[in-house]
Amino acid sequence: MVETTGGEPDDGTAEVLDRPLPDGVRRRVVQIVSDGFGGLTIGELPTQLRQFARFAPNRRAKFAGNAMAAALETDPLFRQRIAEKLREAQSELTGALDSGAPPPAADPLDVAAAAYVLRPTGWVKLVAAAGEEALRADAERADEESRAEMERLRHELAEARAQTKAETERLRTELESAKKEAESLHRKLRGALSDVKRGEAAVRKLQAETDTGRAEAQVQVSAAESEIRRLKTRLGEAEAALEATRRATREGRSVEDMRVRLLLDTVLEATQGLRRELALPPVSVRPAETVDAVEPGRMTPKDIATRALSEHDPAILDQLLALPQAHLVVDGYNVTKTGYPQMPLEKQRLRLLGQLSQLAAQTGAEVTCVFDGAELAAPVLLAPPRGVRVLFSKPGVTADELIRQLVRAEPPGRPVIVVSTDREVADGIAKAGARPVASVVLLKRFSRG
Repeated sequence: MVETTGGEPDDGTAEVLDRPLPDGVRRRVVQIVSDGFGGLTIGELPTQLRQFARFAPNRRAKFAGNAMAAALETDPLFRQRIAEKLREAQSELTGALDSGAPPPAADPLDVAAAAYVLRPTGWVKLVAAAGEEALRADAERADEESRAEMERLRHELAEARAQTKAETERLRTELESAKKEAESLHRKLRGALSDVKRGEAAVRKLQAETDTGRAEAQVQVSAAESEIRRLKTRLGEAEAALEATRRATREGRSVEDMRVRLLLDTVLEATQGLRRELALPPVSVRPAETVDAVEPGRMTPKDIATRALSEHDPAILDQLLALPQAHLVVDGYNVTKTGYPQMPLEKQRLRLLGQLSQLAAQTGAEVTCVFDGAELAAPVLLAPPRGVRVLFSKPGVTADELIRQLVRAEPPGRPVIVVSTDREVADGIAKAGARPVASVVLLKRFSRG
């Protein structure tokens, strides 16, 4: 070691850089710390660097570079440990630096980085010299790049001039060709104008012929109208003659009508006598009574639970389905996407149809479930459960429209209940006489069992 004039060892720690580390030197210093980092234990590392102990050297240099550089500058013990690892890895370079004679052939950046870590006497000069050398190298590299760029630009300029000359020649050729084509078009235009003039003359001639034909047609129309008036007069005379003939025929048939009426009265009196003799009872059933409808004074779907129950009480559905000949129409996807939208469409359909089958068995009501066919990527292979009619809307027809068709198909007076949360569907079927019920009411009825 070199000693100072005061008799104490001088390890270079008293020297201080008066400028920031050059970028090239700093990168080499961070790489030295990263390489020596892995040979230290967790306890030998500064506290702020322990979180990077398990990082690979490249990731460590990338993510912990600033922290390692700061620790090397502020923690002498950590710098001493890194210096020991550097001496083990680069003994020739570190030995030369310790002896005060760095190898002339060594990279100045490597020499400056090692000097910054080892801190031998004169290390500040070595770092400054490396920075100046790096600047000179950068300047020379920039000069080389500038010359190369200038040469490239000259080459591109020459190519551009050649391309411009070729393009000019091409445009000149195209201009000559365009001039010739324009002259040809002018000639064709003059020919076309001559054709137009001839066509106009032909049109005028045709117009004259048309006027003559129209006059002749007018004469023929007048003659035809006169003939029609004559035929109408003859037709009126024929109709009058026909009416006179009919009147004479009716007068001739009056005697025959009297005889037939007498025979009819005789048959009627005989029938009444036969009815008295057989003691037939009067008819008790009329045809009108066979039509399924709600008579005045009976409950209708609109009268069910109008006051006693909430609109969302599933008991309303039970009362509606208890009506005679009730028909329950269900908007399938509206119910499934309200109750269990997270399931796939196939499983939604199977779950709903199974619940509707149980409801049909419990109530005996007619049940129809409608699904929107637009939701399907292919035809559905489905065996409808017992008691449930399953329908898919055709292409171009929505499930809402199919439901309205089902409601319109029912006879007036039959209890029809439509389950859907769609307000447009509810309003439409209510006008047609059906009773709308929210999807949540049916779901509550299912959960009740």
